[in-house]
Amino acid sequence: MAQGEFHAIAASLPDPFHLLVRENATSTNDELRALAENGAKEGLILLAENQSAGRGRRGAAWFSPSGESLAFSILLRPQAPKALWPRLALASGLALAEAFGKMGAEALIKWPNDVWLQQRKVAGILVESGKDFVIVGIGINVTTLEFPPEVAAIATSLQLAMGRPFLRADVLAAVIHQLSQRCAQIGNHFDEVLDGVRLRCALTGQHVSLLTSSGPKTGWIEGISPGGELILRTSYGVETLMQADEIRLIPL
Repeated sequence: MAQGEFHAIAASLPDPFHLLVRENATSTNDELRALAENGAKEGLILLAENQSAGRGRRGAAWFSPSGESLAFSILLRPQAPKALWPRLALASGLALAEAFGKMGAEALIKWPNDVWLQQRKVAGILVESGKDFVIVGIGINVTTLEFPPEVAAIATSLQLAMGRPFLRADVLAAVIHQLSQRCAQIGNHFDEVLDGVRLRCALTGQHVSLLTSSGPKTGWIEGISPGGELILRTSYGVETLMQADEIRLIPL
C-alpha cells in the first residue's frame, strides 16, 4: 500500500503541510478541490498512487505509472493578493529544481511550469485557483525507465538522468520542504524567487517557437521580467508573455 511507503516522512513535513494518501483518484487536483470547497485546511497534500484522469496544462494527459512516479496536489490559501497567485507556478518550479539540486541533479526550469533534466521533462506543475484557495498539482518522474513512444524523446526521470534509484518518499519530503519556503515568497519577496528562476531558466538566450493567444511566434528569449513574464524578442520588437504553450527550442 502506498500509505506505508510515505508514513515515515509524514511527521517530518513542515507546518502546515499534512499528507493524505489514496491508492486511487480521478485527478488529485479535482479531488483536492472538492476537499478545499468543504473546508479542508491549508497545507493538505493529496497524493495518489493511481490517477484515472491525471492531467497537465490545457488538459493534456500526464503519464504517471504506479510505484514509479509522484502525483500529488497541495492546497494553499495564500495571504498574497489573488492577482499574484499565478506566480506560484514559478515558485513551485524553483522549489522542485532546488530540491533536485540537493539530490545532485542540475535541474533547469522551462518557463512557466516544467522542470528539466538534461533537456528533458522530469516534472510538471499545474496551478488552479478557487474562490479562496489555490491547488498546486505536481507530477514527478522518479524511477521510470521507459516512457510511451509519444513522449520517450522528451521525458526523463530522476533515476534515468542520475543513474541511480531514488525513494519516492524522500523526493516528496525534499520538495515539500522547498515549497514551504518558496510559495510564501510570491508577494514581497518575489524578487528572491525570480533570482533563482533566472539562474536556472532553460530558455534564456534560446531561439524558440511558441503559441500565444494571438497566434504562433518565433524569437529569442531575453529572460524573465520583474513580474515573472517571459521576455521575447521577435522581428517586430520585444514583448512580455503571461502565457505561452508548446514552447520549443529551435536548433541553430
